[in-house]
Amino acid sequence: MTTAVNPWLALPDGAPTAARTRRLRAAHERLVTTSDLPADGAVRSVVVESWRRSLGSGVDPEGGLPPVELLDADLLAYRAAHPLAPVLPVIRRLLVQDAEAGRMIVAVTDAGGRMLWVEGDRQLRARAEGMNFVEGARWSEDVAGTNAPGTALAVDSAVQVYGSEHFRRQVQPWSCSAAPVHDPVTGALLGAIDVTGGDSVAGPHVLTLVRATVAAVEAELRWLHRERPAGASPARALARLDVLGHDRARLSLPGGPLELSVRHSELLFLLAEAGATGRGRTAAELAAECHAGAAATVTVRAELSRLRRLVGADLLGSRPYRLVGRLGTDAELVRRLVARGEVGPALERYRGPVLPGSFAPGVVLARDRLAAQLRRAVLSGRRPEHLLRYAQLPGAQGDAGVWHALLETLPVGSTRRAAAAAHLQRLRGGAGHLR
Repeated sequence: MTTAVNPWLALPDGAPTAARTRRLRAAHERLVTTSDLPADGAVRSVVVESWRRSLGSGVDPEGGLPPVELLDADLLAYRAAHPLAPVLPVIRRLLVQDAEAGRMIVAVTDAGGRMLWVEGDRQLRARAEGMNFVEGARWSEDVAGTNAPGTALAVDSAVQVYGSEHFRRQVQPWSCSAAPVHDPVTGALLGAIDVTGGDSVAGPHVLTLVRATVAAVEAELRWLHRERPAGASPARALARLDVLGHDRARLSLPGGPLELSVRHSELLFLLAEAGATGRGRTAAELAAECHAGAAATVTVRAELSRLRRLVGADLLGSRPYRLVGRLGTDAELVRRLVARGEVGPALERYRGPVLPGSFAPGVVLARDRLAAQLRRAVLSGRRPEHLLRYAQLPGAQGDAGVWHALLETLPVGSTRRAAAAAHLQRLRGGAGHLR
């Protein structure tokens, strides 16, 4: 009986082989020179998918350094207010104390991939500064390419990245293991814990250690929530924005639900999309994302002022406009489920396109991107139950590619196959004969 290999492990046997390293380097060289993604098994599927996302985000494998977005007082203030700040002693006790002896760096990020704390071996940290692996820098996958903390956040799973599996050449002398951290009460993604160093960091025992640290951190967060002294202000509950299949978004707040106007729906959704990467927006940027023509910045400022009064300053901040409270969206949930390969649960939660009545360019872009991600996942999976469910969505009724895939996967004697054949024939104008 053979044991299945954990796909998230970079080096299941604990150490690289020369042949494996050569295959990875050759595959990455093809990627750099031709943008050709390997399909021969030389590279793990989780890495190939990350390379694909990195290419789609426009990351240059030979490109510059990740940006440093928080400095000095801004960094200190942001870290102090972050939900992971109270549990930093747990991380230091379980990982950082032994990091110098083990020649490792320990990093803690926010949900947008920004490095909040970078500690551990001093010599390694000095070397890592050369690639901006420093506090305040953004290492999200869409900015820095394939790397353990950024990819762990992108797919919401613990993952390792070894050497040439990194998308950007400058990072390839390193290996790393990282896992996401969630709020144990709300389930919200808070950030990631990462260990970076040499080849040994890509061994199975390091990923086990990182996962154990995350479990301890989440247990501590749960304890802090339960043991909060009487009279202390409770942690802000996660607000929720439902935009799938609704022309007007529905906002769930601790005080009760709200149905937003069309413009407020667009603005809050766009800010939630920006917040998922830890960024804000200027009024001019939001105007461009809301209006196809001339950007009506003054109008957007007025709408944002009204929206802030409606939802509260503890959720929506200004200068730049950004989310200061935690806001989850049903669109983001579907996106994360698709990224983890959980197509069935994603389909269950996909109630329709993002704000289907909106013509705001930023909303249209997000709507089309999510729809394309879900369609691609359904078609590549080739599972009849997923294709059947997807085919019932309004946008799929006229999608001949989906109905053709359904026809190919259903058994010949199935009544559903006959119905799919008839539907596909109608889409094709009745031409041809379908078996």
